[in-house]
Amino acid sequence: MPLNRRKFLKKSAVTGAGVAFAGAVSAPAAQAAESKKGPKPVKRYALTVMGTTDLHGNIFNWDYFKDAEYSDAKGNAKGLARVATLVEQVRAEKGRANTLLIDAGDTIQGTPLTYYYAKVDPITAPGGPVHPMAQAMNAIGYDAVALGNHEFNYGIETLRKFEEQCDFPLLGANALDAKTLKPAFPPFFMKTFRVKGAPPVKVAVLGLTNPGIAIWDKAYVQGKMTFPGLEEQAAKWVPKLRSMGADVVIVSAHSGSSGTSSYGDQLPYIENSAALVAQQVPGIDAILVGHAHTEIAELKVTNERTGKTVVLSEPLCYAQRLSLFDIELVFRKGCWSVESVAASVRDSKTVADDPKIARLLQDEHDIVVEYVNQVVGTATATLTTVEARYKDAPIIDLITRVQEDVVRAGLAGTEYAALPVIAQASPFSRTSAIPAGEVTIRDLSSLYVYDNTLVAKLLTGAQVKAYLEYSAEYFVQTAAGAAVDVEKLTNAGGRPDYNYDYVSGLSYDIDIAQPAGSRIRNLTYGGAALDEAQRFVFAVNNYRANGGGAFPHVASAQELWSESTEIRTRIAEWVTAKGVLDPAEFASVDWKLTRDGVPVF
Repeated sequence: MPLNRRKFLKKSAVTGAGVAFAGAVSAPAAQAAESKKGPKPVKRYALTVMGTTDLHGNIFNWDYFKDAEYSDAKGNAKGLARVATLVEQVRAEKGRANTLLIDAGDTIQGTPLTYYYAKVDPITAPGGPVHPMAQAMNAIGYDAVALGNHEFNYGIETLRKFEEQCDFPLLGANALDAKTLKPAFPPFFMKTFRVKGAPPVKVAVLGLTNPGIAIWDKAYVQGKMTFPGLEEQAAKWVPKLRSMGADVVIVSAHSGSSGTSSYGDQLPYIENSAALVAQQVPGIDAILVGHAHTEIAELKVTNERTGKTVVLSEPLCYAQRLSLFDIELVFRKGCWSVESVAASVRDSKTVADDPKIARLLQDEHDIVVEYVNQVVGTATATLTTVEARYKDAPIIDLITRVQEDVVRAGLAGTEYAALPVIAQASPFSRTSAIPAGEVTIRDLSSLYVYDNTLVAKLLTGAQVKAYLEYSAEYFVQTAAGAAVDVEKLTNAGGRPDYNYDYVSGLSYDIDIAQPAGSRIRNLTYGGAALDEAQRFVFAVNNYRANGGGAFPHVASAQELWSESTEIRTRIAEWVTAKGVLDPAEFASVDWKLTRDGVPVF
């Protein structure tokens, strides 16, 4: 019987603890100790499992898009070089032999550093470089890493080469070969810890990745790999691990804890199911959570079958935090059992870079800094995304114009070449800016931070209108005459900025005084009311084309053309070819927010 998510949220004994810094464990870490309780000595062992997730290519505390040290409003610091220092501190405190270091995925995509070694100087080339993330994680001494969905962004060949370069396994119990339905990667990792005066402790780490890979990277994995649900595969593998003698079972899951999915009902599997795994599958002691880019120091979930508590922790992304699971075991009746698990996080901003990691990767870092600072053109005016969430901004029009031009060229000579081309784009960043004057690859990369590629789909006017109505749900309903606070105007229902789309080539108003579903007004094409039967070529990124964000019609629409070159690269090529970036060439006000027909701005 399928789980009712609402009941789960009400019934599950789930508590969230605030950020806490872990201290030394109370029980001795390096040896079995005797307890005075009971007639016979009780042997104990303390184990610490450290975890990171969603590193996204961040080795240094550096913002390649701003060409400066990374900083945010909360004073966070990021990067594996910082985490390496935290890891060594924990190993010194607990005893190196009593620790395990794991990760929950999304490792090789996310910064110009990772893009450079996937595309510019690719690790797949004959005699190519060793991936900087492999170098760093090998040097730090990771024991196992779960696959994230972004591991597949550059194709399976790049992922396999990265796997080959790692001294640790990439785990994916639910990443299956499409033909054999057997795991395409190691499902688990097992490590034995020696205990003085007692039998060894066996620890198993089960790796689970995200089912959304089947949608988001369909072009790379369709027909090759399949990704069933986390709960299903955990239920299959955890008993096996226990039968193999595992005293402790840790799950490293590239899946958030909210029980929700961004792709609607396109897949029968839940995207963010880590807490459901804890609730439904007996035999798990702790789960390292990834994918959601949130910080959860400690989350306790009661398993519905055993009544036992499962402890979850999600360290903040980009190596801003390190999670610690302090696990106490007791030896009774001839076997080890977990007596308690406590989770906490440590903060990267409290330490400096590990000099060993800094020295190891400095050359690669310097190469990429030089690459992103190449000048490719000149801008006649400053373009910024500061107001792009609620005003039609020229900087987003640049993206749609590039996409339109690329798709028109791609369809030249085909039966679809005469159809009108429209394009979507999202305000990914609230701080991107292309300054007047010299324009660099860095400036353009900050505008399009994802490694998305371009797809052309066939939509009707009616489908485009439905698409726009869905997109307009992003705005909070605001009555005519009510005060407008731009900080509270968007992200209705928690929808992220990247799931709000402009659509170029049309003119329309979004009436935010109206309820969701009835907001698109004065929708025209070519100066006339939109014909619902009109056919359009829709230039769309692959994330959206494959169902990301659950926008209507686009995933099931006929695909006319696609390519593997990143949209970011296409923007750089377009600007380089033009030489001059002039908003007069591509900017137009196609949409505006209104209330009862009156413009908001």
